[in-house]
Amino acid sequence: MASERREMEQRLDDELPSYNAAISSEKTQYRLPLRRSRLLRNCILAYLALFVIIPLTSRLRPVSKLSIEKLQDDLEVCSKLRSKPKDPIGAGRDRNARYIDGHQPTLIKNATIWIGEPAKGTSAEDARAGIGYSWVNGDVFLEHGLIKKVQVDKTINVKSLPTDTLVWDAQGRRLTSGIIDMHSHAGIDSIPDLWGTDDTNELGSDITPYVRSIDGINPNDHQIQVIKSGGVTTSLVLPGSGNNIGGEAFVIKHAVGRDDGRNETSAADMLADPDRNWRYIKMACGENAKFVYGKKTGEGGPTSRLGESWKFRQAFEQATRLVRAQDDWCEAADTHGVEKMDSYLPQDLEWETLSAVLRGQVHVNTHCYTITDLEAFVDHTNEFKFPVRAFHHAHQTYLVPEILKRAWGDSPPASALFADNMWYKSEAYIGSEYAGKILYENGLTPIYVSDNPVLNAQHVVLEAAKAFGYGLPYHAALASVTTAPAERLGFENRLGKIKPGFDADIVVWDSDPLSAGATPVQVWIDGTAQYEDPIELEKPFDSRTDIPKEISITVDDPVSTRNVIITGISKSFLPSGLPTQEWSNVMEEDRNITVIVLNGLVTCVGECVQEIKTAQEMGAKTMTLENGYITKPFTAFGSLLGLNVIDAEPSTDNGGSPEIFSRGIDGLALDNKKLHYAQKYGVTRAISAPKYSELATHQGTSVGFRTGAKHALEKHAVFAEDAAVHYTLDLDAKKGSTSISNAVGSLRRKLLEAVHSNATDAEEYSESVFLAKVVNGSLALAVTAHSADVIAAILRVKNTVDEAIASTRGEEEASPLRLVIIGGAESPIVADELAKADVGVVLSPVFSYRKSWDQRRALTGAPLTNGTAVDVLVGAGVTVAIGLEEDWVVRDLGLLAGIAYKNGGGRIDESQALDLVSSNVYKLLGLPDGDEDGDFVVFEGSPLEIGGRVRVVADGLGDVKVYDYVDA
Repeated sequence: MASERREMEQRLDDELPSYNAAISSEKTQYRLPLRRSRLLRNCILAYLALFVIIPLTSRLRPVSKLSIEKLQDDLEVCSKLRSKPKDPIGAGRDRNARYIDGHQPTLIKNATIWIGEPAKGTSAEDARAGIGYSWVNGDVFLEHGLIKKVQVDKTINVKSLPTDTLVWDAQGRRLTSGIIDMHSHAGIDSIPDLWGTDDTNELGSDITPYVRSIDGINPNDHQIQVIKSGGVTTSLVLPGSGNNIGGEAFVIKHAVGRDDGRNETSAADMLADPDRNWRYIKMACGENAKFVYGKKTGEGGPTSRLGESWKFRQAFEQATRLVRAQDDWCEAADTHGVEKMDSYLPQDLEWETLSAVLRGQVHVNTHCYTITDLEAFVDHTNEFKFPVRAFHHAHQTYLVPEILKRAWGDSPPASALFADNMWYKSEAYIGSEYAGKILYENGLTPIYVSDNPVLNAQHVVLEAAKAFGYGLPYHAALASVTTAPAERLGFENRLGKIKPGFDADIVVWDSDPLSAGATPVQVWIDGTAQYEDPIELEKPFDSRTDIPKEISITVDDPVSTRNVIITGISKSFLPSGLPTQEWSNVMEEDRNITVIVLNGLVTCVGECVQEIKTAQEMGAKTMTLENGYITKPFTAFGSLLGLNVIDAEPSTDNGGSPEIFSRGIDGLALDNKKLHYAQKYGVTRAISAPKYSELATHQGTSVGFRTGAKHALEKHAVFAEDAAVHYTLDLDAKKGSTSISNAVGSLRRKLLEAVHSNATDAEEYSESVFLAKVVNGSLALAVTAHSADVIAAILRVKNTVDEAIASTRGEEEASPLRLVIIGGAESPIVADELAKADVGVVLSPVFSYRKSWDQRRALTGAPLTNGTAVDVLVGAGVTVAIGLEEDWVVRDLGLLAGIAYKNGGGRIDESQALDLVSSNVYKLLGLPDGDEDGDFVVFEGSPLEIGGRVRVVADGLGDVKVYDYVDA
């Protein structure tokens, strides 16, 4: 059969023409209809394949050859990607997840409590106005790491509590929730500052969302304990701002290891939320990134704000692609079944954190100062649809509340601020101490932070206190370091309030936490007391429980006048040489003293009945004050005031170098923003030296000048052309001398050469001529040093030089060196030696927190140490003044003196506290104190307390300047 079939096929082939033969028109017409039918058939088959067969076969796609277990894991990841965290619950918990078994419950009785929210039934509008908030008397019971019971106006019966309950009597003192610092680098920028322990920034790339601060947190960083001693129980530890996207941040509590009631010493054990409900990320706009990466032109930048915005958008776009790819995979896995997937879930560790930002799982915190940066970043939030929890530093947010309100999300970003730290770089040049008040009045949220170690987070509550002094309502100021950061961090149900169900993080204070020098008596974290035997300061008990009224603010630009009548002065600290009536009584409390100023000079202090009539006839302006103070003006010593306008901008700075010895007067630049603010805060005089290399270093001769002068040739503008001769022997000394020992030896040689040489032939303003004045006693020698060992070496140099002077000139004619130490963090260790050598100290900063290696033995104060440097030095009989390590501190001189007074245990009185920022500077340098010039400052409220405002300034330049209230 097969052979027959082949024969038939062969015959058919022979009969049919070949395919290549010419085709007749008849045959062509015959075949065309067949081709159309085939075309139709093919279309039908294609249709069936597209809409019927392929979907059918897709259901029958083969089982994936990939790991089913891994695919199942990926599917579980899908559900995590789709979920959005919620704020962890507070009420309803029986135990805090951080609670360690075995810790006894605690009853805190007889406390004055700040609950942290208004009374029940208060409307939102009234609450924002501060209505319904109050300090209340009551007891608080802590158990299992939680606040279990709060009894107001009644006592909790101890018999109703577990038998092992510890009872702690607050004795009526103030009790608040633990303070929350929403911007810290504690643990990753460890103190003292060492290269080996600095893990603040990962600068390998400008965009590093993949790095995590927890991987660098050092639980042994002593600053964590110092911070806690200021009542701070919780901190957001952020990567630094050296790059535009710095990485993931973590919220920690300041309880570390067994001494603090924990079972282990680890970063993981410090996490405020062990369940890690929310995640956090740090981003940064502006100068820092372009400064760091601008040096690397051609290596990826950015070199400008334009480039920074592109870097942000490029990164967000990359994260967006990952989100889309993941969503597509998850949808396909849901539709077809994970076992049919031919690829694993797209994952990229580099972009995972940023993709989580776009999914709403990460709280964004962005470092932005200027309007330019704020507006650009708000645009990014709307383009890529993610919210910002807070702008940090945020110096110019008060100028553009409407821009913040345009940010994407349900609520506008908060502003995490310093109270008054500014001018340190260009983007910090524009700012206002009233920012918090203005933001709050515009419906926005101010939060006060430390940026530790930029500011010492031990005193972050002081930032809130100063904000209150600058007009932020009292309840909002307390909220700015408690409930407001708790809400922004996603802990509003657990932190920031004294309510059942909240974490038992509690502070009992020795005074109102928004007053100068407020210090914790005890701190609890998760219900465990952190101090077994805390140092408690001796202070009079403050029985007031009312909320202080809102503080009015004064204008920036004063009105000049020659004649003024000032009534309502309760205390006068003017020198006795001025015309004063009833001088024996003017230091008493609650006196209604009148001060008469005619032609710019004080003509009467007292009742001044006749003088009032004379002044009125001369058209004098009358000011009536409440609790007025009249004092000598303050003097800023050790800063760069008059030699610098923007710290980090070379064009605005006098400059300096280890190789150069120069005179401050030759670089004096007056009539600038820093000096205008100095005037406004009662600092009418400054003594500034050229810098050696960095801020708070000095070399050359300092100049004494009046801060209100327009230029150096103005009459009375300069009161000391060469106030002292300065050298630097802190760690920066190695920049010029390669070693501390060489720097000390060099100073010794210079001084001994000055003793033995004749400088009459030298150039009049040369270093050798000024050193000759030092060794003959007509100029003070001011040496910047912190280390007790270096100070001891300087004292040895002084002894050697004094002996050489006595040997050369004879005991009777010899004058010992007038030596002053600037800095002095470790000076208490050699306090007795300083007193014996009659060497004074200008503490700068007045309250060191061991920031550098040569300050590591500084006293940080109660409850950790018994006193601070000023207490020990004053107790030893050393003359002390307060200096400025940075220019922005010029606003706070009176307040710093007030803290020294309030926390000094009676070692100094108010008058002596004021001398720390005035007369003692001149005493140390051997200069006239200017009492005869008639300069004075009038404050409304104590200059040593929060809320004291300068109302009148007489600076010896003619007119008296009057600062009216903004709403007057």
